[in-house]
Amino acid sequence: MSQVEPLRQEAIEEALAELPGWTYADNRLQKTYTFGSFREAVSFIVRIAFEAEQLNHHPELHNVYNRVTLALTTHAAGNRVTARDVELARAIERIAWVK
Repeated sequence: MSQVEPLRQEAIEEALAELPGWTYADNRLQKTYTFGSFREAVSFIVRIAFEAEQLNHHPELHNVYNRVTLALTTHAAGNRVTARDVELARAIERIAWVK
C-alpha cells in the first residue's frame, strides 16, 4: 500500500487502538496534550518539529498556553488519513516525557 493512499476505516481504528488519546474526526487524527507550563508545551512542539522533519510529514499544530492540539492528515491523499499520519502519530507518542 502506498503511503499516500487513504486508509480504510478499519485500518484507522486498528491504529487508534495503539495510540492512546488520539481520535479520528473530520478525516484527520487528532490529540490534545496538556503540560505544566507554556515552556513545556513549546518544548514539545520543538521535539515534534524534529520528528516531522525526519519523516518529511508535518502536522497541524495549535498552541494555547500549556495545551498543544495536533491534527494529522495527508494533503497528497485529498486531506485524508494515510500510513504517514499513523507513523507520525506513533513517533510523537514515543517522545517519552509527554503527559
